Amino acid sequence: MNGSDVTREGSEGGRPGRAAAPEMLRGGPGADGRGRRKGGKRGRGGRGEQLMAPPADFRSYYGRPVIKAPAWRARDIAGYFFLGGLAGAGSMLAAGAHATGRTTTATAMKGSSLAAVTLSTAALVNDLGRPGRFANMLRVVKPTSPMSVGSWLLAAYGPAAGAAAASAVTGKLPRAGALATGFAALLGPAVATYTAVLAADTAVPAWHGAHRELPYLFAASATAAAAGTALAVAPVRETAPARCAAVLAAVADEAVTKAVERRLGMVAETWHQGRAGTLLRTARTLTAAGAAVGAAFGGHSRTLAAASGLALLAGSVCTRFGVFAAGIASAEDPKYTVVPQRAAKEARRTTSTHSAERTQPT
Repeated sequence: MNGSDVTREGSEGGRPGRAAAPEMLRGGPGADGRGRRKGGKRGRGGRGEQLMAPPADFRSYYGRPVIKAPAWRARDIAGYFFLGGLAGAGSMLAAGAHATGRTTTATAMKGSSLAAVTLSTAALVNDLGRPGRFANMLRVVKPTSPMSVGSWLLAAYGPAAGAAAASAVTGKLPRAGALATGFAALLGPAVATYTAVLAADTAVPAWHGAHRELPYLFAASATAAAAGTALAVAPVRETAPARCAAVLAAVADEAVTKAVERRLGMVAETWHQGRAGTLLRTARTLTAAGAAVGAAFGGHSRTLAAASGLALLAGSVCTRFGVFAAGIASAEDPKYTVVPQRAAKEARRTTSTHSAERTQPT
């Protein structure tokens, strides 16, 4: 024979490894007489065959991450998240205390906000590597860039917080100090939450997938931190607003965390496992305990008020570092990028198919 011939017993004269399975020959078991599996379906033009292998379930490229994890350092950027939140929410509490005559609390909160924004800026500059890089971000205003908007927020908020604190400590220029206090409080919500927008603007699954809820979680965490500071440093007779803020922050933190987990689906695993899971569980416990102790005893005992405040501050720190750790974990594991994208694509395809079926005439 020239080349190879196919007989009922297989191929003869062919190259090794090229033998045809007898059952796929005419009349063989499992075949329909045309070399196809029984039950095979024709495709377009009668040439389509049933797949002999299941579709590939792609989860990664040789186990390597699909996206590059942020090169941010946890100490700098998670600390920047926490300190910015404390500064912004602290200015709001300071303005309220200033307006209601709680001068000791107002002075303490203005000083803590100035210290927090100073350390926050230092942490950001340290992560950038050179102070000049922060100055370069102020050359233009780019509303579509969270980093650009955040840089300008810090540049406007910092001097206002400094002027408010200086006036409160020295007692000089009270009118200018009041204006600075109001301006810092006006910028406070944006300063406290823009870092959530900054994180959610990345491709990191645990952050981007929660882009709707993350600013609210950061706002609750910032409020808890500011309330904790007030409870720790203010006289007991002036802590009523801080105690109320702590309870509201704890309730909001719990509700938003559950909403984040529902939104993320399988990516929420990164919020429950490893270092992130430990930090976030600790954060919820400390925040709830701090709010409960403060509400029950913060108006009577200086010691318990201070303990409540420290628990709230620690809970806020754990929240920011836990969210940061969850984001890094989700970026390093390729399944958290690939699987949700495939599920979303399949859902869109199913929806499109159902819509097309509904529009067809009956």
